[in-house]
Amino acid sequence: MKVRTLILGAGAAGLFCAAHAGRDVLVVDHAKRAGEKIRISGGGRCNFTNMDVSAKNFLSQNIHFCKSALARYTPWDFIGLVSAYGIDWHEKTLGQLFCDNSAKDIVNMLVTEAEKAGAKLWLETEIVEVRRIDRFIVSLRRNGKDITVEADHLVVATGGKSIPKMGATGLAYQIAEQFGLAVTDTRAALVPFTFSDSRFAEVSGIALPVLARAATGPAFAEALLCTHRGLSGPAMLQVSSYWTSGEAVDIDLIPTIDLTETLRKARSTDPRKSVTTILARVLPSRLVDHLTAEFDLSGNCAEWSDGRIENLRLALSHWQVKPTGTEGYRTAEVTLGGVDTDGLSSTTMEAKTVDGLYFIGESVDVTGWLGGYNFQWAWASAHAAGTAIANRA
Repeated sequence: MKVRTLILGAGAAGLFCAAHAGRDVLVVDHAKRAGEKIRISGGGRCNFTNMDVSAKNFLSQNIHFCKSALARYTPWDFIGLVSAYGIDWHEKTLGQLFCDNSAKDIVNMLVTEAEKAGAKLWLETEIVEVRRIDRFIVSLRRNGKDITVEADHLVVATGGKSIPKMGATGLAYQIAEQFGLAVTDTRAALVPFTFSDSRFAEVSGIALPVLARAATGPAFAEALLCTHRGLSGPAMLQVSSYWTSGEAVDIDLIPTIDLTETLRKARSTDPRKSVTTILARVLPSRLVDHLTAEFDLSGNCAEWSDGRIENLRLALSHWQVKPTGTEGYRTAEVTLGGVDTDGLSSTTMEAKTVDGLYFIGESVDVTGWLGGYNFQWAWASAHAAGTAIANRA
């Protein structure tokens, strides 16, 4: 079988590329349904983009690489498409956009767009081998039969290694290395932290707003969630992308609380009450109980000097915790690292040394923050590759 363009992967990037790649496109995927990761994203409502997207929201060995694609396909472009399909959406905190109804609305829109462009979609299809002579020759297995597809253009949109139970394998990296492209070190990102001593099991379920940061990288003002295995929540997921094993995470437990004023006032108004009682007014009481094992919170308010209050304020605003590790690819939302951008064109996503070979989406060393940024990279990189293919003679 011969096609003009073969796209490996029917996820966000693959489907969107198919809608823009012009005539004679075939998309293949091992899954039973297209867009499986889209369906489970955003709690089933798909955080499909963010109102404020720029290169600063991404990690890469080349922080400038993503700028071209993101500038040429913006969040407003995708919002326009979503609105054209009558899909209702709403904005949550920090510019995050979600479907009102279901993530399935986005999947159905993408499949419809691909089909309108004339693309064919083969699901439950195994990719056995990828070769190239004059054209790309890809061996597939579908419905128990071996099929060979020849293509002028091969687009790799198979994602990274995150959530292996859904079939993630890192195939994109194998294909890249097969054709001589470098792959940066990869690891799980946007992933919860774990602690070998189960220190947070007793406060599992507690959530509160914090300001958290790794030794390098920005600070994130979002929620922290204590779990049986460790620490999760948006703040911790964000920090995990910047964290290096063995380092501590710095957490401000009182980012919006003037603890000095609170305790000084209590010293006058409630001198006989314990400091833990006052702290429980501004922090979850179970968390306060947990912190008594780490900090000296003994005594009533009248007994606390200004110096002791200041020391506690500093301790709670720079609480240092050292994770043992993370939950890994099992629950990671994305893979950090990927196909080295030095080997790709930033305008077309095509390999510089292999004519007709493209890498898009999560497979590339461009990793976004939590909050719709990775979907926007999928749309933008897919649009860049698709339009480049469509415009080729």
